[in-house]
Amino acid sequence: MIGLILNTILTFAQASVDVKIDPIEMMIGEQAQVTMTVHASEGAKVEMPTFQPRQQIVAGVEVINVEHPTDHSLLLTLTSFDGNLYYLPPFKVKVNGKTLESKSLALKVVEVEVDTTKLDKFFGPKDVQDNPFRWSDWSLSFWLSILMLVLLALAYYLYLRLRDNKPIIARIKIVKRLLPHQKAMKEIEQIKADKMVSSENQKEYYTKLTDTLRKYIEERYGFSAMEMTSTEIIERLMASDDQQSLSELRQLFMTADLVKFAKYSTMINENDANLVNAIDFINQTKLENQPTEETVKPQLSEEDQRSQKTRRILKALIWTVITISTLLFCYVIYSIYQLLN
Repeated sequence: MIGLILNTILTFAQASVDVKIDPIEMMIGEQAQVTMTVHASEGAKVEMPTFQPRQQIVAGVEVINVEHPTDHSLLLTLTSFDGNLYYLPPFKVKVNGKTLESKSLALKVVEVEVDTTKLDKFFGPKDVQDNPFRWSDWSLSFWLSILMLVLLALAYYLYLRLRDNKPIIARIKIVKRLLPHQKAMKEIEQIKADKMVSSENQKEYYTKLTDTLRKYIEERYGFSAMEMTSTEIIERLMASDDQQSLSELRQLFMTADLVKFAKYSTMINENDANLVNAIDFINQTKLENQPTEETVKPQLSEEDQRSQKTRRILKALIWTVITISTLLFCYVIYSIYQLLN
């Protein structure tokens, strides 16, 4: 118990408070700093005094900033707006619950000397003055605003031109088409329906039948059968594997040539046989796995193409003008804001 009391007394005896002020003399409105440092043994509990900004230490001396560089130090920034010699009382610090006091300080605040014999040279405070208007500050914003209005008028004019220039709508059509053998069989069915086989006009019958075969061959094999003779057609088809069908086709074309050019007369059963031969040839040479739909792309005239190009140019110009006008508007608003503030 006695050791604890002696230790406390020794700790308290070793503790001290050091305080200084810099500068000790200042002009009205200037600042002075008070530095307070507590010297105590390691592990001592130190409680520094508390101050708040704008708190007055004494009447006329005001705290404007408080800092704690360490747990054992305090930095105060003071100012004063009244000329006087101020007495700053000792600062109180607690060390292990015991109160220690620093030395007192003095702060001299010096007023600005005024020559009262020449009061006519001093002027009172002036009212808030408006900034003078200068055209050079506003000219850029003004001319950019005029340019923006001109561009907007141009954009409206281009819009009217675009509206009057009606768009050309080119639609791609999907057309269902008959395969070559389907077309040929459809025409042969028409020949049957018209009873041309038993007609006395054999020339018309064979002309219709051979023209149907020629069209089929032209679409099926890809050569101009309509402009070729019967012999030439047969020679072009010699690459076919089915010589029997070519033999029957040759006989059909020969009979047709005799009827059309030599006034040869045939029997009804011969006409039927040639019709059957034509159907057999079509069925043996037809290609069924072919697309039955065809995409038809529209062909635009030169005038329509020029109209489409004009519309694209007008749209590009309108968007360009609107973009530039928007940028000018933002810049003008920003410039006016800067001038007003």
